[in-house]
Parts: sequence; C-alpha cells; structure tokens
Amino acid sequence: MKRNLYSKLLDWKNNKDRKPLILNGARQVGKTYLLRQFGENEYKKIAFFSLDRNSMAKSVFERGGTVENILLSLSAISEVDITPNDTLIVLDEVQDCPKALEALKYFCEEAVSYHVVVAGSLLGLSLHDGISYPVGKVDEIRLYPMTFLEFLEALGKDRLVEALKSGNWGVINLLGEECERLLRQYYYVGGMPAAVLAFVEKKGLQTVREIQKQIVRDYRRDFSKHAPAREVPRINMVWDSIPAQLAKENKKFVYGAVKKSSRASDFELAIQWLIDAGLAYKVKRANSPQMPLKFYEDMNAFKLFMLDVGLMGAMSDTTAEAMLVDNRVFSEYKGAFTELYVFTQLQTLGIPIYYHSVDNSTIEIDFIVQLANRIVPIEVKAETNVKAKSMRVFISKHPELQGIRFSMLPYQKQDWMTNIPLYACLMIDKAM
Repeated sequence: MKRNLYSKLLDWKNNKDRKPLILNGARQVGKTYLLRQFGENEYKKIAFFSLDRNSMAKSVFERGGTVENILLSLSAISEVDITPNDTLIVLDEVQDCPKALEALKYFCEEAVSYHVVVAGSLLGLSLHDGISYPVGKVDEIRLYPMTFLEFLEALGKDRLVEALKSGNWGVINLLGEECERLLRQYYYVGGMPAAVLAFVEKKGLQTVREIQKQIVRDYRRDFSKHAPAREVPRINMVWDSIPAQLAKENKKFVYGAVKKSSRASDFELAIQWLIDAGLAYKVKRANSPQMPLKFYEDMNAFKLFMLDVGLMGAMSDTTAEAMLVDNRVFSEYKGAFTELYVFTQLQTLGIPIYYHSVDNSTIEIDFIVQLANRIVPIEVKAETNVKAKSMRVFISKHPELQGIRFSMLPYQKQDWMTNIPLYACLMIDKAM
C-alpha cells in the first residue's frame, strides 16, 4: 500500500546534508512495512535489524566501539555487505537499545555516506528513562495511520484521489455521493494498515473489527509491559474515557469524567504516557486567535484525541450498520467521529492545531490552526445541518479572519467562511 510519507523518505535519501533518520510513530501504523518497501525499492541492499529480538545486533551497540567496527559486526550478523550510499541500514524498535540511539551521533559525524534509519514505537517513552537523544545529529519524521486519501488509493481509487487533490471544486462537488459512501467506509475501517488491508482484500467487516480490537488489546499489553505499575490502571481509565469525552457537547477533557472528583494531578502522568506512546494527542485551547498561536495556549484546557477513528469505533462497539447504512454516524454521537476524523487528517499536515472557546460562553471554535502566515478558525459539522452561530459570532469579532467549515455540504465560498466537504478536508490549503 502506498504511503504519502514515501516521498519524504526519498527527499531524505537525496539530501546531501542527510543525517541518520528517526521514523517515529505508534505501534502498528506501518513503519516496518514502509521501511522495508523503501529499502527494497530504492537501494541495492537492505540490512534490517529488530533490536527487540536480535540480541546479537543489540550487543554490538552495547559493547560500543568505532563506527567501522559496528558496521563490520552488523554486516557479519545480517550477511549483507554494508557499503556506502547503496545500503539502507534499518534499526527497528530502537527504544529497546538506548546505545543504538546514542550511536547515531557518531554515524552523523563520522559516516555520512552510510544511510541509517531507526524506527521506534515507544521512543517517546524511552526518552523519559534517561536515553541520551542525539540532538542536532538526526533528522526526524512521524508516520501516522493512513489518511482518507491513502485509504482511497489502497482501494484503487486513484482517479478520485487525483480529482480531490486538483482543487477543482466544480468536479469535486460532482463526486460528492461516491465520496460520502467511501468516507463512511473510512469511518468504520480507519487508517491502521492491517485493518485497511483486510478491507481491501474483502475479508469482511467482522474481520476488520476483530483486527481493530486486537490492536487495542495489544496497546493494553503495552500499558502493562512498559508503563510504571502504579500508572497502568490510570492509563487504562484515560484511554477508555476518550470516546465518551469526545461524544460530549463540549469536548474539553474533564478529569472528573474519568473518575469522579479526580483532579489533574491524578491523571496527568497517564495522559502524558499515552501521548508519548503516540496513542493520544492533546489539542490545547488558544485564548486568542493571533500569530503565533503557541504564545496564547492555555495549559489547563485541552481536548484529548486518539490516533484513529476506526479504533474508536471498535472501542465504542459502534456497529457497521450505524457507520455504513443509516445516518447515526453523522447525526448522533455529538459529532465525535467526525471531529476525530478531521483532527487525524489535519495533523498529518504538520500544522499547529488548537481550539478556541470563551469562558462563561457557548461560543466554541472546534479547531483553530496556523496555516502558513494566517490563522484559520475551523468549524466541524457531521451532516448537512450547518447552523454556524459560534463561527458567525467569532468572525464578527475578528473580521480580519475567514473561517472554514467542514461538513457534508458541497464546496461553497462566502465572504466570511468557506464550506469544504469533509472528504476533502486535506485540501484546506487549496480552498483559501
């Protein structure tokens, strides 16, 4: 399956100032598959090491030594002649071998002609355990679950993807019925590659759901295996609360909704653990719609999103009928699936994402983003009923801004706001 991040890997390979690369991302988002595919397609040879299972490769880094000796040892273990510029060295699950991460500094300084990529599912957690991060000596990119456009490509809908990417809104509006049908499918399947592959291979909706549930079970095992024992129950409680938190009218994270009378101090470590593992994302409130949004973030108010809309459907036992047949996914659940869907798409753009609300007021802007050199308020509507009181009031107070509304309505540009169909939300930059 094609991944958009492949082009960034090519850019890295061809960059004369290339440094060792860290490919970050949660478990089971497709890092290993992508790196194997990249190595096989773009290099003469690939030397692949799973440091969580290959004790000999792990011991090479733990013993230390010169880069030359490390390369000789890795060649012997892999039975691959590791040579400059034509061999991709992949160190998978690098968080299991801190010395391998530290060694990247020396590859950067002494062996620039060797192409080294490391991948880590729980690297963010490991850094809290005293691993020395090679600051300034590595490049870093993050892999997320598959976007809606990647999902369409996996289904063989290449022409539809081209139409969406074109920014020709007249054509895009004509494709609305088919795109809505496929968007419903994406809400159910989500972007975890194993679930997408099962759907593409027509193994059945129940098989897709079982794969999603197995992924969730695997994550829970990670909680027990890698988190401090006293935090495991709290991590489970926060993780389990995310669907219900997003189904509230006001989606601000409430500690008391996790456990009655609880406070921030009870769960802040559990939340940070999920964030470091790449399983949850915190969207903070911006108190003022000004550049840069970082200057105006509220550290105490935030929404908490999980990494994939399909996994949330599995955790909440939302039926295939609700997603694929009737309109409950769009008209009920307080827009929880739709807001999560929009967030997961926007975060792949690498832009700052916040939300905005005013205390003691019903005015709330679902997202407010920093797109190039402008602030863009975003309203998310799950269906075609798009009364936009909050956005209209907000724009009346900030007439220098123009809003975006994602909904199931066709593209329409107005003086104060532009409506973009939900299935085209990744094309936000072409609508402004």
